Parts: sequence; C-alpha cells; structure tokens
Amino acid sequence: MTIALSKGRIFREVLPLLRAAGIEPLDDPETSRKLILATRAPGVRLLVIRAADVPTYVEYGAADIGVAGRDVLMEHGGEGLYEPVDLGIARCRMMTAGPTGNPAPAGRLRVATKYLKTTRRFYAARGEQVEIIKLYGSMELAPLVGLADRIVDLVDTGSTLRANGLVPLEHIADISSRLIVNQASMKTKNAAVRGLIGRMREAAVSHGEGG
Repeated sequence: MTIALSKGRIFREVLPLLRAAGIEPLDDPETSRKLILATRAPGVRLLVIRAADVPTYVEYGAADIGVAGRDVLMEHGGEGLYEPVDLGIARCRMMTAGPTGNPAPAGRLRVATKYLKTTRRFYAARGEQVEIIKLYGSMELAPLVGLADRIVDLVDTGSTLRANGLVPLEHIADISSRLIVNQASMKTKNAAVRGLIGRMREAAVSHGEGG
C-alpha cells in the first residue's frame, strides 16, 4: 500500500497519527532526500511529493491513500477520491485579505492567489467578476506593489498579514487536512485500506483532532 504525503506542516503533524496507526518511516523524512520511504509496516511505503500533487497521485492510482489539505482538494475538485476522515491537522482559514483601510476600487477587483478555481467560485457566488492573477508565493507582496487589490490565501495567526500592512477580510473556508483514498484501491485492497482508515480515525480522535 502506498501513501502520498507532502513535506512541511502536514507531514510533521501527520507523523504521530501514522505512528499510532503502526506506520513509521525507516528514514527520517526531514533529512532524507528519498522520495519513496520504506516503513516498518510490511508492504506500506510513503511517497513524498508536492502538496498540490497529492490528490492527482491518489486519483490516478499511483498512491492508494494520501493526506491533503482541504484547500488543495477544493482546488483539485476531488474527482476519483474518497475523503473518509478529517484528520483535523494543519488547521487554518482560507480568506481574502487586503491593505489596512484601503477600500475596494471602483473598477474590477484584481485578486492575486494560487487558488484560481476556488477564488473564481467564491466571487462568482457573490455575483462579482474579478481579474485573477496567479502567483505561487509571497502573496502579501502583491497589494503592496500595486499588482493586486486583494489576495486569497491561507491564514493561520495572521501575523504575516499584519507585518505587511494587510488585514483578513472575508472568510472563504475553514481548512484542515483529510485522509483521501483512491476509489479503485478501496475495492481491490478493501481490507487493508479500511483497516488503515479505521486506525487513522482512532489516532486522530485520540489526539483530540479528527472528526
């Protein structure tokens, strides 16, 4: 069984849950350069990939199971996936943000984000047409140099926004990380997959996180 994960906060927060479920990598994921990590659990390996790629690997069966943030799943669309467990880790909020005391412009709003589909849906639901500018990072810079009027990004404490003279404005979604499962794997590896789902759900609950 193959589990797709991304490095960073999600990996750090999911490792205790995996250990509780009997899955522990043989190599230290923080120091290893390997992209495929063997584990102490027989027949179970971990793929270490970009967060945005986790749903794609699971959808196409390159991984049976993955852990992905709701932000990534909202953007991906979730086709070909089951989402049986909200692990309750890596919690934050997806919000719009803009400069302090700066009202919306009279013309079409320019919004910088890496969440193109989610942003478009959000403003369309409000009956607003906006110009969306795709950026891959340092979103906070866009309003400061006049590239955009607003940004859509993840907000945890809000300290980065405040440090750059921005404030959170509109709440789009609460974000946490979900266990996702390939639909075919659920059928062909039913016992193993369901067993892992159950153990991960118990681990999340025992850590006071999952739902």
